[in-house]
Amino acid sequence: MDSVKVINQAMGKDWMAYQGDCVEVLKGIPDNSIHFSIFSPPFASLYTYSSSERDMGNCKGENDFLINLKFLVSELYRVLMPGRLLSFHCMNVPSLKQNDGFIGIKDFRGDLIKTFQQGGFIYHSEVCIWKDPVVAMQRTKALGLLHKQIKKDSCMSRQGIPDYLVTMRKPGENPERVTHTNESFPVSIWQRYASPVWMDINPSNTLQKKSAREEKDEKHICPLQLQVIERAINLWTNPNDIVISPFAGIGSEGYVSVKKGRRFIGIELKESYYLQTVQNLKNIENEKKQISLFD
Repeated sequence: MDSVKVINQAMGKDWMAYQGDCVEVLKGIPDNSIHFSIFSPPFASLYTYSSSERDMGNCKGENDFLINLKFLVSELYRVLMPGRLLSFHCMNVPSLKQNDGFIGIKDFRGDLIKTFQQGGFIYHSEVCIWKDPVVAMQRTKALGLLHKQIKKDSCMSRQGIPDYLVTMRKPGENPERVTHTNESFPVSIWQRYASPVWMDINPSNTLQKKSAREEKDEKHICPLQLQVIERAINLWTNPNDIVISPFAGIGSEGYVSVKKGRRFIGIELKESYYLQTVQNLKNIENEKKQISLFD
Protein backbone atom coordinates (compact mmCIF):
# COMPACT_ATOMS: atom_id res chain seq x y z
CA MET A 1 0.00 0.00 0.00
CA ASP A 2 1.13 3.57 -0.77
CA SER A 3 2.38 5.32 2.38
CA VAL A 4 0.31 8.38 1.44
CA LYS A 5 -2.87 6.33 1.60
CA VAL A 6 -1.98 4.30 4.70
CA ILE A 7 -1.02 5.99 7.96
CA ASN A 8 -0.34 2.75 9.85
CA GLN A 9 -0.72 -0.94 9.13
CA ALA A 10 -0.40 -4.21 10.98
CA MET A 11 -0.91 -7.84 10.08
CA GLY A 12 -1.27 -11.29 11.53
CA LYS A 13 -1.58 -14.77 10.06
CA ASP A 14 -5.16 -14.21 8.84
CA TRP A 15 -5.70 -10.47 9.02
CA MET A 16 -4.55 -7.06 7.82
CA ALA A 17 -5.43 -3.77 9.51
CA TYR A 18 -4.95 -0.35 7.94
CA GLN A 19 -5.28 3.10 9.43
CA GLY A 20 -6.33 5.45 6.68
CA ASP A 21 -9.12 6.75 4.46
CA CYS A 22 -11.25 3.74 3.51
CA VAL A 23 -11.81 4.91 -0.08
CA GLU A 24 -8.11 5.45 -0.70
CA VAL A 25 -7.06 2.19 0.96
CA LEU A 26 -9.63 0.24 -1.06
CA LYS A 27 -8.07 1.56 -4.27
CA GLY A 28 -5.06 -0.65 -3.51
CA ILE A 29 -7.14 -3.84 -3.35
CA PRO A 30 -7.51 -5.89 -6.58
CA ASP A 31 -10.78 -6.16 -8.52
CA ASN A 32 -13.13 -9.05 -7.66
CA SER A 33 -10.95 -10.27 -4.79
CA ILE A 34 -13.22 -9.93 -1.72
CA HIS A 35 -15.74 -12.62 -0.75
CA PHE A 36 -17.87 -10.65 1.72
CA SER A 37 -18.10 -7.25 3.39
CA ILE A 38 -19.86 -6.40 6.63
CA PHE A 39 -19.74 -3.11 8.49
CA SER A 40 -21.64 -0.42 10.33
CA PRO A 41 -21.28 2.91 8.49
CA PRO A 42 -21.32 6.25 10.31
CA PHE A 43 -24.92 7.29 10.90
CA ALA A 44 -24.54 10.41 8.72
CA SER A 45 -24.00 13.38 11.04
CA LEU A 46 -25.64 11.76 14.09
CA TYR A 47 -22.20 10.97 15.60
CA THR A 48 -18.94 12.71 14.74
CA TYR A 49 -16.04 10.36 15.47
CA SER A 50 -13.21 12.76 14.64
CA SER A 51 -12.42 16.21 13.32
CA SER A 52 -10.74 14.81 10.21
CA GLU A 53 -12.14 16.07 6.89
CA ARG A 54 -11.84 12.45 5.71
CA ASP A 55 -14.26 11.25 8.41
CA MET A 56 -17.60 10.54 6.67
CA GLY A 57 -19.43 11.23 9.91
CA ASN A 58 -17.88 14.69 10.06
CA CYS A 59 -20.37 16.28 7.66
CA LYS A 60 -23.03 18.99 7.63
CA GLY A 61 -25.88 16.56 7.07
CA GLU A 62 -27.23 13.48 5.32
CA ASN A 63 -26.78 14.86 1.80
CA ASP A 64 -23.07 15.52 2.30
CA PHE A 65 -22.65 12.08 3.85
CA LEU A 66 -24.38 10.31 0.95
CA ILE A 67 -22.28 12.19 -1.63
CA ASN A 68 -19.11 10.93 0.07
CA LEU A 69 -20.55 7.44 0.51
CA LYS A 70 -20.94 7.05 -3.26
CA PHE A 71 -17.14 6.98 -3.66
CA LEU A 72 -16.94 4.12 -1.14
CA VAL A 73 -19.80 2.20 -2.79
CA SER A 74 -17.97 2.38 -6.12
CA GLU A 75 -14.80 0.86 -4.62
CA LEU A 76 -16.69 -1.83 -2.71
CA TYR A 77 -18.49 -2.82 -5.92
CA ARG A 78 -15.16 -3.09 -7.72
CA VAL A 79 -13.38 -5.27 -5.13
CA LEU A 80 -16.30 -7.61 -4.32
CA MET A 81 -16.57 -10.85 -6.29
CA PRO A 82 -19.54 -11.22 -8.67
CA GLY A 83 -22.55 -12.84 -7.02
CA ARG A 84 -21.20 -12.15 -3.55
CA LEU A 85 -22.74 -10.12 -0.76
CA LEU A 86 -22.22 -7.01 1.30
CA SER A 87 -24.08 -6.36 4.57
CA PHE A 88 -24.39 -3.09 6.45
CA HIS A 89 -25.80 -2.52 9.91
CA CYS A 90 -27.86 0.63 10.34
CA MET A 91 -30.87 2.30 11.92
CA ASN A 92 -33.15 5.13 10.94
CA VAL A 93 -32.09 8.47 12.38
CA PRO A 94 -34.27 10.65 14.64
CA SER A 95 -34.81 14.19 13.45
CA LEU A 96 -34.36 16.90 16.06
CA LYS A 97 -36.22 20.17 16.32
CA GLN A 98 -33.03 22.20 16.85
CA ASN A 99 -31.36 20.70 13.75
CA ASP A 100 -34.21 19.80 11.40
CA GLY A 101 -37.04 22.04 12.53
CA PHE A 102 -39.27 19.10 13.46
CA ILE A 103 -39.38 15.96 15.61
CA GLY A 104 -39.65 12.74 13.62
CA ILE A 105 -37.62 10.01 11.94
CA LYS A 106 -35.49 10.17 8.79
CA ASP A 107 -35.29 7.13 6.50
CA PHE A 108 -31.52 6.70 6.70
CA ARG A 109 -31.83 2.97 5.99
CA GLY A 110 -33.71 3.72 2.75
CA ASP A 111 -31.14 6.33 1.72
CA LEU A 112 -28.35 3.78 2.16
CA ILE A 113 -30.20 1.16 0.11
CA LYS A 114 -30.80 3.63 -2.73
CA THR A 115 -27.15 4.72 -2.72
CA PHE A 116 -25.93 1.11 -3.03
CA GLN A 117 -28.49 0.41 -5.75
CA GLN A 118 -27.31 3.46 -7.67
CA GLY A 119 -23.79 2.00 -7.38
CA GLY A 120 -24.87 -1.19 -9.15
CA PHE A 121 -25.78 -3.45 -6.22
CA ILE A 122 -28.97 -5.54 -6.01
CA TYR A 123 -31.10 -5.19 -2.86
CA HIS A 124 -30.76 -8.78 -1.62
CA SER A 125 -32.38 -9.00 1.83
CA GLU A 126 -32.72 -7.45 5.24
CA VAL A 127 -33.47 -8.42 8.82
CA CYS A 128 -34.94 -6.18 11.52
CA ILE A 129 -33.13 -6.48 14.87
CA TRP A 130 -35.35 -5.90 17.90
CA LYS A 131 -34.25 -3.34 20.47
CA ASP A 132 -35.74 -2.74 23.92
CA PRO A 133 -37.67 0.58 23.84
CA VAL A 134 -37.26 0.98 27.60
CA VAL A 135 -33.48 0.87 27.29
CA ALA A 136 -33.64 3.32 24.36
CA MET A 137 -35.85 5.67 26.41
CA GLN A 138 -33.46 5.57 29.36
CA ARG A 139 -30.46 6.21 27.11
CA THR A 140 -31.88 8.89 24.80
CA LYS A 141 -34.79 10.42 26.79
CA ALA A 142 -36.63 10.59 23.44
CA LEU A 143 -39.93 12.44 23.80
CA GLY A 144 -41.86 9.84 21.82
CA LEU A 145 -40.81 6.98 24.13
CA LEU A 146 -41.63 8.65 27.44
CA HIS A 147 -44.70 7.19 29.18
CA LYS A 148 -45.78 10.64 30.38
CA GLN A 149 -46.17 11.72 26.74
CA ILE A 150 -49.17 9.38 26.39
CA LYS A 151 -50.97 11.40 29.05
CA LYS A 152 -49.91 14.72 27.50
CA ASP A 153 -50.52 13.99 23.78
CA SER A 154 -50.05 10.47 22.49
CA CYS A 155 -49.94 11.74 18.88
CA MET A 156 -46.29 12.51 19.67
CA SER A 157 -45.70 8.98 21.05
CA ARG A 158 -43.92 6.45 18.83
CA GLN A 159 -42.29 3.02 18.76
CA GLY A 160 -38.60 2.45 19.35
CA ILE A 161 -36.17 2.54 16.41
CA PRO A 162 -34.82 -0.95 15.56
CA ASP A 163 -31.51 -1.88 13.98
CA TYR A 164 -31.32 -3.45 10.53
CA LEU A 165 -28.84 -5.70 8.79
CA VAL A 166 -29.31 -4.89 5.10
CA THR A 167 -27.63 -7.11 2.51
CA MET A 168 -26.78 -6.15 -1.08
CA ARG A 169 -25.56 -8.44 -3.86
CA LYS A 170 -23.15 -7.73 -6.69
CA PRO A 171 -24.64 -8.95 -10.00
CA GLY A 172 -23.01 -11.87 -11.75
CA GLU A 173 -22.30 -15.56 -11.28
CA ASN A 174 -20.69 -16.46 -7.96
CA PRO A 175 -17.35 -18.15 -8.83
CA GLU A 176 -17.03 -19.77 -5.39
CA ARG A 177 -20.36 -21.04 -4.13
CA VAL A 178 -21.10 -21.12 -0.39
CA THR A 179 -22.65 -24.49 0.47
CA HIS A 180 -23.78 -26.03 3.76
CA THR A 181 -24.72 -29.49 4.97
CA ASN A 182 -27.65 -30.51 7.17
CA GLU A 183 -25.13 -31.27 9.90
CA SER A 184 -23.44 -27.86 9.84
CA PHE A 185 -26.65 -25.92 9.17
CA PRO A 186 -29.72 -27.84 10.43
CA VAL A 187 -33.26 -26.69 9.67
CA SER A 188 -33.71 -25.36 13.21
CA ILE A 189 -30.83 -22.90 12.77
CA TRP A 190 -31.88 -21.95 9.24
CA GLN A 191 -35.41 -21.11 10.42
CA ARG A 192 -33.97 -18.77 13.03
CA TYR A 193 -31.65 -17.09 10.49
CA ALA A 194 -34.44 -16.85 7.90
CA SER A 195 -36.77 -14.96 10.23
CA PRO A 196 -37.29 -11.35 9.05
CA VAL A 197 -37.06 -10.19 12.67
CA TRP A 198 -34.31 -11.33 15.05
CA MET A 199 -35.72 -11.11 18.56
CA ASP A 200 -32.88 -12.99 20.24
CA ILE A 201 -29.87 -10.70 19.68
CA ASN A 202 -28.21 -9.77 22.98
CA PRO A 203 -27.45 -6.02 22.74
CA SER A 204 -24.66 -6.37 25.31
CA ASN A 205 -22.83 -9.09 23.38
CA THR A 206 -20.32 -6.72 21.79
CA LEU A 207 -16.57 -6.69 21.47
CA GLN A 208 -16.54 -3.64 23.72
CA LYS A 209 -17.89 -5.82 26.53
CA LYS A 210 -15.65 -8.78 25.72
CA SER A 211 -12.38 -6.89 25.31
CA ALA A 212 -10.05 -6.44 28.25
CA ARG A 213 -10.11 -2.66 27.92
CA GLU A 214 -8.20 -0.16 29.99
CA GLU A 215 -10.09 2.74 31.58
CA LYS A 216 -8.18 5.17 29.36
CA ASP A 217 -9.36 3.34 26.21
CA GLU A 218 -11.89 5.35 24.26
CA LYS A 219 -15.40 3.93 24.20
CA HIS A 220 -16.79 3.02 20.77
CA ILE A 221 -20.25 4.56 20.42
CA CYS A 222 -22.03 1.93 18.31
CA PRO A 223 -20.29 -1.47 18.43
CA LEU A 224 -22.05 -4.06 16.26
CA GLN A 225 -23.35 -7.08 18.17
CA LEU A 226 -21.15 -10.14 17.69
CA GLN A 227 -24.15 -12.45 17.16
CA VAL A 228 -25.25 -10.43 14.13
CA ILE A 229 -21.79 -10.60 12.56
CA GLU A 230 -21.48 -14.32 13.32
CA ARG A 231 -24.79 -15.16 11.65
CA ALA A 232 -23.82 -13.27 8.49
CA ILE A 233 -20.37 -14.90 8.41
CA ASN A 234 -21.84 -18.38 8.97
CA LEU A 235 -24.51 -18.00 6.30
CA TRP A 236 -22.70 -16.18 3.51
CA THR A 237 -19.02 -17.18 3.61
CA ASN A 238 -16.80 -20.23 3.31
CA PRO A 239 -13.83 -20.98 5.56
CA ASN A 240 -10.76 -18.99 4.44
CA ASP A 241 -12.90 -16.42 2.57
CA ILE A 242 -11.73 -12.80 2.72
CA VAL A 243 -14.01 -10.46 4.68
CA ILE A 244 -13.52 -6.69 4.60
CA SER A 245 -14.78 -3.85 6.76
CA PRO A 246 -14.15 -0.28 5.56
CA PHE A 247 -15.25 1.04 8.98
CA ALA A 248 -13.45 -1.40 11.26
CA GLY A 249 -14.05 0.58 14.47
CA ILE A 250 -12.62 -1.51 17.31
CA GLY A 251 -12.47 -4.64 15.14
CA SER A 252 -15.75 -6.47 15.81
CA GLU A 253 -16.14 -7.82 12.26
CA GLY A 254 -12.49 -8.89 12.19
CA TYR A 255 -12.68 -10.57 15.58
CA VAL A 256 -15.58 -12.77 14.45
CA SER A 257 -14.11 -13.40 10.99
CA VAL A 258 -10.79 -14.68 12.35
CA LYS A 259 -12.55 -16.65 15.09
CA LYS A 260 -14.66 -18.40 12.43
CA GLY A 261 -11.65 -19.28 10.25
CA ARG A 262 -11.95 -16.48 7.68
CA ARG A 263 -9.37 -13.92 6.59
CA PHE A 264 -9.99 -10.27 7.35
CA ILE A 265 -9.06 -6.83 6.05
CA GLY A 266 -10.02 -3.90 8.26
CA ILE A 267 -9.73 -0.17 7.52
CA GLU A 268 -10.15 2.47 10.22
CA LEU A 269 -9.38 6.18 10.09
CA LYS A 270 -9.37 7.02 13.78
CA GLU A 271 -6.09 6.12 15.48
CA SER A 272 -7.51 5.07 18.87
CA TYR A 273 -10.01 2.72 17.21
CA TYR A 274 -7.36 1.37 14.81
CA LEU A 275 -5.04 0.53 17.72
CA GLN A 276 -7.88 -1.23 19.51
CA THR A 277 -8.70 -3.16 16.33
CA VAL A 278 -5.11 -4.39 16.10
CA GLN A 279 -5.13 -5.43 19.75
CA ASN A 280 -8.44 -7.27 19.42
CA LEU A 281 -7.26 -9.10 16.30
CA LYS A 282 -4.07 -10.13 18.09
CA ASN A 283 -6.18 -11.31 21.04
CA ILE A 284 -8.40 -13.61 18.97
CA GLU A 285 -5.36 -14.91 17.07
CA ASN A 286 -3.69 -15.82 20.37
CA GLU A 287 -6.89 -17.41 21.66
CA LYS A 288 -7.04 -19.67 18.60
CA LYS A 289 -3.38 -20.64 19.06
CA GLN A 290 -4.03 -21.62 22.68
CA ILE A 291 -7.07 -23.71 21.70
CA SER A 292 -4.98 -25.41 19.02
CA LEU A 293 -2.28 -26.26 21.58
CA PHE A 294 -4.81 -27.85 23.92
CA ASP A 295 -6.29 -29.83 21.03
